[in-house]
Amino acid sequence: MTETRTDCEIDTTQPGHAWTFGDDIDTDQIIPSRFLVSTDPAELGGHAFNDLRAEFASNVEDGDFVVGGHNFGSGSSREHAPLSLLGAGVDGVVAQSFARIFFRNGINLGLPVLICPDADQIRDGDTISLRLTEGTVTNHTTGQEYDGEPLPEFLQTIVNRGGLVQHTRAKLGGE
Repeated sequence: MTETRTDCEIDTTQPGHAWTFGDDIDTDQIIPSRFLVSTDPAELGGHAFNDLRAEFASNVEDGDFVVGGHNFGSGSSREHAPLSLLGAGVDGVVAQSFARIFFRNGINLGLPVLICPDADQIRDGDTISLRLTEGTVTNHTTGQEYDGEPLPEFLQTIVNRGGLVQHTRAKLGGE
């Protein structure tokens, strides 16, 4: 498991395996509330999807992706959900749609998130990569490319800096 990313350029991600989930995956399914006694990404990552897919935390590899259906990240506004995914080593989340608070929490923590209407075409275990500025997902397993919504430049900058705190520090530092 990795720590949260800091000060790196993310446009095209390295290929990684897809872990697919359906519609309406809420933050309690991403990180069950009984594990919210920590804010350590690695500790949280060890419990990601604990009740939904118990094998996730022990089998996810650095650089893998979470792929969801509609309304991914609904429920409470806790930052622990995207933080647990970063702690598990997830390089990004692709979904047909996101709960807005999860989407923004992901950006604020430096987790690449991409809305892709065709995310349901990606199968568990497919090898994928993202191009955030173009809003595309490449499925290296099938050879298909799916169009999504590119991240606006200002959100891309926040993700590239590792999240809102690092972005603010850079801005206050005179950049």
